[in-house]
Formats: sequence, structure tokens, C-alpha cells
Amino acid sequence: MLKLTYTDDGFWLEHLSTTVETWLQSRLLVSLHSGTALTMEPTTASFLLPEHLPELTTLETLLWPEVGCGITLAACDAGYVEICLNGTWVGADPEAETGVFVTRLGDRTETFLYRLWRQAEAITELQGD
Repeated sequence: MLKLTYTDDGFWLEHLSTTVETWLQSRLLVSLHSGTALTMEPTTASFLLPEHLPELTTLETLLWPEVGCGITLAACDAGYVEICLNGTWVGADPEAETGVFVTRLGDRTETFLYRLWRQAEAITELQGD
């Protein structure tokens, strides 16, 4: 499973071994026990990757036979590719810009996407952005 956390300060991606259902169930239980509001809804989420990542074309090749797998790539701002995912939004408010998005893709796709995101993060850190 991939977990995308959107905060006021940015975005973080994690690759977890638990299932989406198990993760959602635990979040729901925490919400019930703490008495906090929780919204869960199917939706899409996206994030950007630099288009110059060497292995980005490999991702496109990996996805080609998996039409309808819950992930699409789209041209975006100059120098970036938008990765769009189908999954579940979890947050206090469905309209909030902060929250968590979870999705399940194929194991190879998840691992590869996580690796690409880590490469992009390393490049950003080196550039001081």
C-alpha cells in the first residue's frame, strides 16, 4: 500500500506492507476512541515528479500492460510529470487540503513509484529547494 500524507508543510510518501483495509480500520478505531471527526471517501490524489528522472520511462513501460490499474501519468508544469492515483482520502474534512490518501497498486508498481519519489526527494535536497 502507498500512503500519501499531505500537510501544511508539504507532502510525504510511504510504502507500507499493511493492507489498505487494515490501515483504514485502525484509523477508524482511533477516531472512534478519541471522539474526533473522520472522513473517508474514494477519490483521486496526485503528486509531481521531475520529468528528467532517469527511470521515469521505466514506470511508463511498467504501467503500459496494467491499463486501469489505478494510476495515470499526465504532462504537467514545465519539467514535471503528474502522477494521479485512485484510492481513499482520510481526513477531518473532505474539503481540507491536509490529510492522508491511501491506495493499493501492484507490488512492483508501488515499490518502483516509491523509489522514484525518493530519488526526486534526494535531488530536491541536493538542490536546496
